[in-house]
Amino acid sequence: MARIISGFAGSLTLAVPSSGTRPTSDRVREAIFSSLDARGVLDGARVVDLYAGTGALGLEAASRGATTVTLVDKSPQATAACRKNAATVLKAAPRSTRLTIDVSGSSVQQFLDSPRQPFDVVFLDPPYELGGSELDANLLSLVPRLAEDAVVLLERSSRGPAPVWPEGLELERRKDYGDTSLFWLRPTHVATDLTTATNADGL
Repeated sequence: MARIISGFAGSLTLAVPSSGTRPTSDRVREAIFSSLDARGVLDGARVVDLYAGTGALGLEAASRGATTVTLVDKSPQATAACRKNAATVLKAAPRSTRLTIDVSGSSVQQFLDSPRQPFDVVFLDPPYELGGSELDANLLSLVPRLAEDAVVLLERSSRGPAPVWPEGLELERRKDYGDTSLFWLRPTHVATDLTTATNADGL
């Protein structure tokens, strides 16, 4: 069962496609959002959830204060689940909210290759079997879509090789959770104070 952890939509249950998705565990999501909350980057943020699956990461950000959220997944089953879950979250949103949630059924690469407003927070959770060359292309196309102080979170299998970062994107830190490796990335021109990102989870 997937659910929203906190915020105005906290505890809402999310629809999950019958196959083809690997939802981020509650433990990893709690660690991600504890750190994002500590940075204060979610309020009013423009967020994109790439390889969204259920849309849980993007919708969690929406519940915690993001203003614009886009969920991207080319799987018809995932797209249908994202649309259903987006409607559930929007229904729970306060009337005064300026929240918009869009769902795209295009491939991640097609989405990134189209002109976009810059994103403040990016969740990138591709299937573990996604080839390195395809991920490399995604990351390269992502760079010009980032706001100056953007935060990028990439999930990969901890058993695989670390990705190669393109020019314009650098690794801030890595944290492993069992079979999952979480990479925190940032545009290279941003000098982030890492002390603001420390939390009880050791992130």
